[in-house]
Amino acid sequence: MRAIAHRLLRAGFYLVPGILLSLLVARAGASACPEDDREALAWLDKMSRSLNQVSYHGVVTFQRGDDLQAMQISHTVADGLASERLVELTGQGAEVLRIDHPLECIHPGHRLLRLGAELQTDECGLADYYRFRVSDGELVAGRRAVQVLIEPRDMYRFGYLMELDRETGLLLKSQILGRGGKVLEKFQFASLSFTQDGATPAEAQLVHRAQHPHPAPELDTDTVPLGWNVKWLPTGFTLTDLPPGASQRRTYTDGLAVFSVFLEQLSQDIRPGEGVVRTGGTTSYTRGMHLAGRPVLVTVIGEVPLNTARMVADSIVEGH
Repeated sequence: MRAIAHRLLRAGFYLVPGILLSLLVARAGASACPEDDREALAWLDKMSRSLNQVSYHGVVTFQRGDDLQAMQISHTVADGLASERLVELTGQGAEVLRIDHPLECIHPGHRLLRLGAELQTDECGLADYYRFRVSDGELVAGRRAVQVLIEPRDMYRFGYLMELDRETGLLLKSQILGRGGKVLEKFQFASLSFTQDGATPAEAQLVHRAQHPHPAPELDTDTVPLGWNVKWLPTGFTLTDLPPGASQRRTYTDGLAVFSVFLEQLSQDIRPGEGVVRTGGTTSYTRGMHLAGRPVLVTVIGEVPLNTARMVADSIVEGH
């Protein structure tokens, strides 16, 4: 449930683990932004803003390989606050709740997509890392859509095929595309209503209440935290959250893809080697290494190819 909820919510439902650090939207383009890119980026801008403007209720399907699951989602916007509810309609019937998320809290992934004003001055942002093509979309959940094809300019990220609601910009359907245009995973609305009221789902078996994050106090432990840093990132990826103190987690985004790096200190050495798990568009790469003479376990997990995750892990060094 956690992995499914992460992908669904990161793909457009705003329940990504909270990121509060403000970022500059995009660098100034060296040349005029092509018209095709401007149109695509304007649609992505509209998509990111729809989450603060639209209340809706519906059922979405989520597919990874042969695994197909269905979830019910409700999103309400009122009095400057957004609330979401996701309930599995298959599997364990787990539920994720997020109540009263402030609309003024703009997460970095969405901030990087908000290029409305910048497009007026020919700033292209994501077009440095992706190629875009806009065309008429298909009918999704009874809604007319605009299709945005997003292709990576390098080997370090995946592509996307998105269907956005022509009226509101809401993300109706999304596919993660691997090499050769292979569909790694996809989600789409099966039904959608732009109201705050919807059918009441069955009582959930498991409930997780997602809290809006707040800075955590320094931890008082007997273990001296290990300082570390990631020295290599694909062009365009930005650090999005750095919890207080010597955190053992870093999260990065380019506005579309997201991945996190975790470092765990070990009490004893482990055998050399690496572990890889790939599920749909999510890669989990793990390897043991030494930092400051201490054995550690490094994990890179997110929507990036295996080679990207491996190169990020290999670049980790001691220091802040």
